[in-house]
Amino acid sequence: MNAPARPPFAGRPGALRLGFGLKPGMRVGLYGGSFDPAHGGHGHVARTALQRLDLDRVLWLVSPGNPLKPSGSSQSLERRKLDAARQARGPAMVVSDAERRLGSRYTLDTVRLLKARFPGVGFVWIMGADNLAGFHRWRGWTRILAEIPLAVISRPGFMAKSLFSPMARRFAHARLPAGAARRLAKAQLPAWIYLTAPLDPASSTALRVCA
Repeated sequence: MNAPARPPFAGRPGALRLGFGLKPGMRVGLYGGSFDPAHGGHGHVARTALQRLDLDRVLWLVSPGNPLKPSGSSQSLERRKLDAARQARGPAMVVSDAERRLGSRYTLDTVRLLKARFPGVGFVWIMGADNLAGFHRWRGWTRILAEIPLAVISRPGFMAKSLFSPMARRFAHARLPAGAARRLAKAQLPAWIYLTAPLDPASSTALRVCA
């Protein structure tokens, strides 16, 4: 007997209640990651993006599990949400498990689902420069650039690796100057920007080793 068809995303009870609301015209940063654990470096990236991109919200999308990391390496989702909430200070910062509720595991799917759910919102994907260095390993990475602009925030020791990464070289023509940061959410795609700021050296990997 065939298994029953999985209900569409819009029909899943969890997908109907994401825990936040967004209005057309808002500029919203999507900051995804394992946050295992969240630390000051994550907070630095989120605050820099909020201020420099003139965002209305930054959504910390705490992933149920990173496809690029070994399974079982993370703390529970609820524990990681609590860690993220300690760093996500202020009313403009929202910590969410929207990917779990939507049933999404990959960034490309998450972006498409949120754009469909909130038409008229200007989304920007936020990442630290350490993630840009390995961005070409993400599923559908070139298609992500066709869906959403990227804001890359400098991280200690990763400037050269990130700016000479496969993604940065392939999309060199789409890089905008830092002075265009406030226009990024409405930029013609593909578009990305690299922003430098005072650096926070904290690392999730180092914190796990020391724990």
